[in-house]
Amino acid sequence: MNKTVNINLANIFFHIDETAYNKLGRYLEAIKRSFSNTKGREEIIADIEARIAELFQEKMINDRQVITQKEVDEVIEIMGQPEDYRIDEEIFDDEPKTASAPNRVKKLYRDIDSKYIGGVCSGLEHYLGFDALWIRLIFIFLALSTGFGFIAYILLWILVPEAATTSQKLDMRGEPVNISNIERKVKEGINDVTDKVKNADYEKMGNKVKSSSQTFFDAIGDLIMFLFKVIGKFIGIILIITGASGLVGLFIGFFTVGILDLIHIPGVDFYRMMNTTDTPIWLVSLLAFFAVGIPFFFLMYLGLKILVNNLKSIGNIAKFSLLGLWLLSVIGLGILGIKQASAYAYTGSTATNEVLLVENSKDTLFIKMKTNDLFENQQNVGIHGMTITYDENDLELLFRDNIFFDLKKADDSLAQIRIRKDADGSSQKEAKEKSSKINYGYQVEGNTVFLNNFLTTAAENKMRNQEVRATLFLPEGTLIKFDSSTKRHIGRGTSNDKNLYRRDIANYIWLMGSDGELKCQNCPEKISEEEDGEGKFIINEKGIDINLNKDNKSVKMKINEDGVQIKTQDNK
Repeated sequence: MNKTVNINLANIFFHIDETAYNKLGRYLEAIKRSFSNTKGREEIIADIEARIAELFQEKMINDRQVITQKEVDEVIEIMGQPEDYRIDEEIFDDEPKTASAPNRVKKLYRDIDSKYIGGVCSGLEHYLGFDALWIRLIFIFLALSTGFGFIAYILLWILVPEAATTSQKLDMRGEPVNISNIERKVKEGINDVTDKVKNADYEKMGNKVKSSSQTFFDAIGDLIMFLFKVIGKFIGIILIITGASGLVGLFIGFFTVGILDLIHIPGVDFYRMMNTTDTPIWLVSLLAFFAVGIPFFFLMYLGLKILVNNLKSIGNIAKFSLLGLWLLSVIGLGILGIKQASAYAYTGSTATNEVLLVENSKDTLFIKMKTNDLFENQQNVGIHGMTITYDENDLELLFRDNIFFDLKKADDSLAQIRIRKDADGSSQKEAKEKSSKINYGYQVEGNTVFLNNFLTTAAENKMRNQEVRATLFLPEGTLIKFDSSTKRHIGRGTSNDKNLYRRDIANYIWLMGSDGELKCQNCPEKISEEEDGEGKFIINEKGIDINLNKDNKSVKMKINEDGVQIKTQDNK
């Protein structure tokens, strides 16, 4: 059993066992001693520690992993031993190099040491191997021709990090990040500064214009970067709020649906009655949760990446796993949606014709609607007119009460009724089969026809837009009187000589005409009158009368065959 130690290396916390800690401590002490008389010693050591911390992070699977001696040995092998690089530089300055370490994979950074505006083109020079001049010319050409060059430059300026540390500068050039190269780069930086100080008087006039232009562009660049950073932070906050709100809502919805499924709330029952694939609602909810929730998760993750600079990545395995799960969920929902939509692809009908056996066809025919108190009192919420209900034996049924009927002229002296039943299905055969299973009835008592105002079908037939349309074929000269219960059930196919709306037809007595049109027998001359406190709107056989009263004035308007007549009167 080994002790573990918590260390802070380059402002990053690590758990390391005692043996590895002692070896790492000796290694860092040796490096400090080897650079004791070297210019830029502190910067070199800081860069070495940052590189070691970076290597440790690459080898860690999770934050709680303990660094062992194995990881320390691997890091030392990559970085090299201090004694390998502490040689007499004056003796070997001109010695040709016999071998060079293989180059690492280059990383894209902005080269701020050679920048003109943002260092984008200089960074692309190291990454692509092209001269920065040609890259700048390409950006200028694209900016002037299509405007894309400007947008691309701004995006790269925002998204590509700058090579600020020595390790990043070595990564930008594809050079191994070890002790030797870190020391060399630091010394080069110090020598550049020294040379500039020594040659300041000679270079001052030659670089004056360039320095001024760089200062100007630096100021503009800093301003633009500040604005983009502010906008970026604001966008990050919006993405986090959007993603988190979406995930919370989906969690609540998912668990709510699960609870409803357990206790059989009517809303879940409606899904069961409409579902054609017999897929459990919890599975559909789970697929919907992944299909919608994963994009919300990535929105939140993107917002966190924008706000938190050193946010640790979730890893490629997690990213691709979530992407695969999202694709499977979308494909699954798509398949279920196609199957569900196909259930309504065809409409099938079945029709029956029967003779109405009324006692005396010369008497007035009364038409009433018959209700079922058992269904009416349940008052269940429906979908597209369909409601789940139960009969007197507690058997589950599908119920619909928006039944319509029309009146037509019979071809002979016999009154007839035709009942047409419609339903949808995935095929013509299935649709016709479902329509035949619709239950609908009527009764004739004396001269009164009782039409059911509802239809029913077994729950196993599912909700498939079941409808019933009844048509009464009456002989010419038949007198018809409607009960008030028929007001909302008279269909659009019933025509009348007064052009009354179907709800108003039930208020009068009618005669079946020879042309199949109902002739009103007791309609007054004034057919329609409406009053709203400011006037009246009257429709009669002579035309339209409009009487308006407002602001102590009355306006009378008549519209008839002679045209429009307007009369104004002061009521004071």
